[in-house]
Amino acid sequence: MSEDQNETTSKETLIVASKVKAYIKSKGFMTAGDAIEGLNEEIYRLIDRALERTASNKRTTARATDF
Repeated sequence: MSEDQNETTSKETLIVASKVKAYIKSKGFMTAGDAIEGLNEEIYRLIDRALERTASNKRTTARATDF
């Protein structure tokens, strides 16, 4: 398996699942089995967009305004 295939099929989790589940529960909702994976994918997309903005501004440091 190539590195690109591995990256798209199993990305490292960037969030603390238990904290996310606790927050959702505190709002009176339940967490589906695929919710954490979906949120993690969204976090990757958010970071990628921020890094594109960082690069387009000719910087190498991501800032809060990039998000």
